[in-house]
Amino acid sequence: MHRRSKSPWRFRKSHLKSPAVPRRPYRISRSNAGLGLFATKPFKKGEYIVTYRGRRIANAEADKLEAKGSRYMFEINSRWTIDGSKRWNLARYVNHSCRPNAEAIERRRGIVYVARRKIKPDEEITVDYGKDYFDAFITKSHCRCVRCKERRRDRRLQLKKRKLRKARARRRR
Repeated sequence: MHRRSKSPWRFRKSHLKSPAVPRRPYRISRSNAGLGLFATKPFKKGEYIVTYRGRRIANAEADKLEAKGSRYMFEINSRWTIDGSKRWNLARYVNHSCRPNAEAIERRRGIVYVARRKIKPDEEITVDYGKDYFDAFITKSHCRCVRCKERRRDRRLQLKKRKLRKARARRRR
């Protein structure tokens, strides 16, 4: 009869207490606009969240990549842009919002996101991408942030009410 050997790690409970991978203050999950970055711990106003990472390229090269459809470009200044298209750049998952809870700040030749206000756990981390990106890729009708969704919903309700009023007025005649 063959007997199984018992591994010593099965009997230790200490491996359950501390995870092998340190827990990050954020997670990547589904959001209204695709994948998004969500807080797993509370952030205070002004607290560091994540760094926008990638190779630094000249703006001329960035323009060529954007023409081919690349969207994860962050222009640092009139000369340089960070190409954040690699998946290890976790800041690429920060989505746009018209009411952002984070902002981008230039630090040590790079870009970091810091909290503009208190951010609660399970709240999506968002920034305002700016007018150029908004006009080029998002446009008003396709913005999926909570504020714009509420605005579109309110407009639809107002239009429905107007149509009902007009229909009732026609019936009365």
